[in-house]
Amino acid sequence: MAGEAAKVKAVSTIGTILEHSADGVAWTKLCPIQSFPALGGAPEQIEVTDLEDEQQAFIPGVQSVDAMEFSANYTIETYKAVKAKEGSVGHYRIKLGKNGAAGVATWQGQHSVYINEGEGNAAIQMTISVFPSTKIEVEASVS
Repeated sequence: MAGEAAKVKAVSTIGTILEHSADGVAWTKLCPIQSFPALGGAPEQIEVTDLEDEQQAFIPGVQSVDAMEFSANYTIETYKAVKAKEGSVGHYRIKLGKNGAAGVATWQGQHSVYINEGEGNAAIQMTISVFPSTKIEVEASVS
């Protein structure tokens, strides 16, 4: 079929980056990440069963979102840079795929960071826990 654009079947996580901003305008990479969490969660259920129902009935309620845990390799420099921004409300952006080709998610919140347990023959890692305070918005690309 000449002239049709090829459809993308899937997108790699390669090039995905986590960014932070104090004001939502000037963005910087928080640190290189190894993994990212679900960008949302299932809504809680509100039961609406009445006496005519033969089984329970529900409608969606408030969307629940757990702390968003990002894993990263630990170095003292990276840890201190992330720690310096800990505890203050900020803006977060994750660019999915290279240069956000698979979309960009943004939200507000604050984070904490800690060094993970270690074991033999392994890299030291750290976890960045982001606590969202706004809805996570996903857009096609960076505006």
